[in-house]
Amino acid sequence: MRIVVLDGYTLNPGDLSWGPLRALGPCSVYDRTPPAAVRERAAEAAVVLTNKTVIAAETIGALPRLRYLGVLATGYNVVDVPAATARGIPVTNVPAYGTPSVVQLTFALLLELTHHVGQHAQSVREGRWSRNPDFCYWETPLIELSELTLGIVGFGRIGQAVAAAGLAFGMKVLVHTRSGGSAPARDLEFVEEATLFRRSDVVTLHCPLTPATERLVDARRLALMKPTAFLLNTGRGALVDEAALADALNVGRLAGAGLDVLRAEPPPPDNPLLRARNCLITPHLAWASRAARARLMATAVANVAAFLEGRPRNVVNGVVGSHAGGGDCLLGTPRAV
Repeated sequence: MRIVVLDGYTLNPGDLSWGPLRALGPCSVYDRTPPAAVRERAAEAAVVLTNKTVIAAETIGALPRLRYLGVLATGYNVVDVPAATARGIPVTNVPAYGTPSVVQLTFALLLELTHHVGQHAQSVREGRWSRNPDFCYWETPLIELSELTLGIVGFGRIGQAVAAAGLAFGMKVLVHTRSGGSAPARDLEFVEEATLFRRSDVVTLHCPLTPATERLVDARRLALMKPTAFLLNTGRGALVDEAALADALNVGRLAGAGLDVLRAEPPPPDNPLLRARNCLITPHLAWASRAARARLMATAVANVAAFLEGRPRNVVNGVVGSHAGGGDCLLGTPRAV
């Protein structure tokens, strides 16, 4: 049963091993696959793994050997799931692998917005401290997190872990989630969406991207926020109306933003947030610590192995699917690029 990885480079730029996946059967790993090459590269594959390469309904229909689609991520919107389901093809994902890393970057962005560590370190490197008449200086207001209110939109694994970290910093935590809930800890309160935006000093987004949440943070909700508040997004870029956020930052209706995701990735040069006031943007790296990628790789391989054994796991579309055994082991199959 042939296995094809369409875009393996971001998961494994060379510091992990594809060996465990290759051990499951004939395997080709492509660093990247342009849209025009997807059908050709996947034509003989029963198992296809993708991270961000789109698997559209037309592609699924053109791959008669396809038996399994695995997404090398938690979000699986790159796959036309209804088309896969109609073909009886299970679609799997990798949940929860990146929670610690995402929480860490969320607070890295917040701490940079509140203490500007990078800016001050650079000013020291440029000689300002050496020239300073006093033993210390600071170029921006320094904001303490303790007693600030952290508003969390979405309360899955990541949202809950962010709440725990916020409480450890001494923050008060507000949560808005579609499923409601009761407060499991002191200083944590479930509130309506508008209340969260009004009361929070920091709003951080950890909800899934759905038609209901697309552009969740728009001009109307930004207008609810305090002018001293910060917005963080390590979820999905399309949760934010980027033009509205850029306007709010540039006119001072919002104190700052920390973003690890944008609607289009890589962003076009004219994205207004690239030049917006006090807007920190990192290149979608919250998931990319080696520890998180190793967990992702291990789970993705385990997903394929479970499918080949007839007991698929982490299936997002409820399809059990069919399989034809693991096939011959071809260790050392040349890496396709």
